[in-house]
Amino acid sequence: MDLDALRTFCAFVDTGSFTRAAQQVCRTQSAVSMQMKKLEQELGNQLFVKQGRQLVLSTSGIHLASYAKQLLALHDEAYKQLKTASGQTRVRLACPDDYAGTVLAKVVALLHKHIPYLDLQVSCAPTNQLKAQLDQGLLDMVIATRSPSSEEGYFLQASKGVWVKSPKFNYQPDMTLPIAIFQRDCKFHQAAVEGLLKAERQFNIIACCGSVSALTALVQANLAVGVMAEVSNTNGLIVINDPALPPLPVIDIVLLHADHAPHNPIKRELVKLIALDYSLNMSI
Repeated sequence: MDLDALRTFCAFVDTGSFTRAAQQVCRTQSAVSMQMKKLEQELGNQLFVKQGRQLVLSTSGIHLASYAKQLLALHDEAYKQLKTASGQTRVRLACPDDYAGTVLAKVVALLHKHIPYLDLQVSCAPTNQLKAQLDQGLLDMVIATRSPSSEEGYFLQASKGVWVKSPKFNYQPDMTLPIAIFQRDCKFHQAAVEGLLKAERQFNIIACCGSVSALTALVQANLAVGVMAEVSNTNGLIVINDPALPPLPVIDIVLLHADHAPHNPIKRELVKLIALDYSLNMSI
């Protein structure tokens, strides 16, 4: 079996999408489709079946998935061992700045615990941008917010949404509420706006922010109350306990890994171990 075809197949298994699989292996979607057809012909088995409008793995595809990942892991380990080592392992890690003050530090500590000679490069950007960079092979690992309908990534922790204000902000239950929220693709944005509309609570959006630091600055300046994940509240903002305010959802924070990439220095088993160590530390 062709290793490139198996790598593409595993990219589909991990993402559930031929579009994202194509981005991750740097091929066009038509080239990926041809690869998968040739793989099916070589094996004499149908690897995919239609479920509604989506393609999912057939029984044969599910069986192949476990073998394919083992074969690729063995290949990549051999490559790693035989390639001349530079003395350090370079890892490109990224996260939204929402988690830079809390989750990031714990993940970095665990990476240094498990990788003795680590050259760690850290960057911050919104989750959607980071996923695209991961698919393009520009990152090795990403701390991200998982979609509610997705099982992607390795679970780190959950965090509920909270309404926050500065200690000096004079919050009144009947006031027209000035709010600072994240962009429209954020779960908290939709929940806050729709909840306020349903409750017929008067409000005014002061700003839609692309970062937690911008949102926090507006709240600290007494210009608005904010909506964010509890884990992102690292600046002493006060949680508003008003039952009349709309409830906010709980988010899952996960570790995403580009294990389809042959030269990713971080392998799947290590990512699982880091996520497990993180979760165990959270429960202590």
